[in-house]
Amino acid sequence: MSDFTSNSASDSLRQRQSFIPLAQRMESIEPFHVMSLLGKAKALEQQGRDVIHLEVGEPDFNTPQPIIAAGIDALRQGDIHYTSSLGLMELRQSIAEFYMTRFKRDISASKVVVTPGASGALLLIMGALIGRGDAVMLADPGYPCNQNFVRFVDGEIQAIAVDDSTSYQLTAELIEQNWQKNTKVVIIASPANPTGTIVPAREMQKIIHLVKDKNAYLVVDEIYQNLVYDIEPSCALTGVDELDEHIIIVNSFSKYFQMTGWRLGWCVVPEQLLQACDHLSQNLFLAAPTTAQKAAMAAFLPETIAILEQRRQIFQQRRDYLYPQLLELGFKIPVKPQGAFYLYCDCSAHTNDSVTFAHELLQATGVAITPGIDFGSNQPERYVRFAYTRDINYLEQAVQRLKGFLEQS
Repeated sequence: MSDFTSNSASDSLRQRQSFIPLAQRMESIEPFHVMSLLGKAKALEQQGRDVIHLEVGEPDFNTPQPIIAAGIDALRQGDIHYTSSLGLMELRQSIAEFYMTRFKRDISASKVVVTPGASGALLLIMGALIGRGDAVMLADPGYPCNQNFVRFVDGEIQAIAVDDSTSYQLTAELIEQNWQKNTKVVIIASPANPTGTIVPAREMQKIIHLVKDKNAYLVVDEIYQNLVYDIEPSCALTGVDELDEHIIIVNSFSKYFQMTGWRLGWCVVPEQLLQACDHLSQNLFLAAPTTAQKAAMAAFLPETIAILEQRRQIFQQRRDYLYPQLLELGFKIPVKPQGAFYLYCDCSAHTNDSVTFAHELLQATGVAITPGIDFGSNQPERYVRFAYTRDINYLEQAVQRLKGFLEQS
């Protein structure tokens, strides 16, 4: 009898535990939908199928050798201990020097905060600035994690539908039209994921002045800053010394510097946010990975930049091949991307359901692309994203497979 009672009690306890609810915020935080497609792609590869991955936004190049060598050297020396929560000062100084060298912008190294990826930077910024009742304005379509960072701190999302008339970017006019009393932060990405479009310098200045007048913060995501084509890279901080207290810059070693797995990014923040970032960093992740920080010291060496610039030109060649090919196949790309490594395509000539289209394309041809649902609620069924992060030979194969698929549909 006692054994039965004990078992019943254990069963009852397990049942009660299984119904413990998650935090309410989890109801609105969705996973990357492309991960289910990626899982299917991996399963096809295990079956022996040849899959061309154009769905993941990760450069196919390995980290440049000078960076790897610096990381190995740091490991051999053995001095891999915690750094300051704001980052290794030598690296912060190197980042500041890079702004001067490339953009002629004098930035104090003390305002540079090194983080575990750009995601770590955005988490610090949202944690420092946004609370319940505060709103963050951003473009739709856009990078989905930005909305989830706002949800994580119980903020309100103002997702503004944008289209080709503004190159899928927020403008000063759109920001003014959609401003709310509780708008506290505006996020701009230039170049943007998934569209690869930029905010022109003159428009960026208008946005900066508007946000200053509203006494709010502008967060500029410049993660793809140096991956631009046909134009020179630019920085939102250029020429706005008197407005620094309203601008926050986010950047990363992942895309241009091709250090995705090292998990390292940074942000440039106003003086008044440094202590908040310091305290949050201490509590959330203590510091960015020490080995990655020491390796990144070599990211700014002339020999590394030479490698990166050569690879940037390869990305441009891929864009210049894939862009006209997709247009010829009936996809609409109203704005030719000037940066990043994505083509955000209107596929409505072929389907009214981009999710089904992407899955059927993968199953039939082994070409993996990302449906628009991963980038917001602004007509996602009309769009798919191609990442030209594979060698041009693979892009040529993908185009041929896609052409055959469309002819049979």
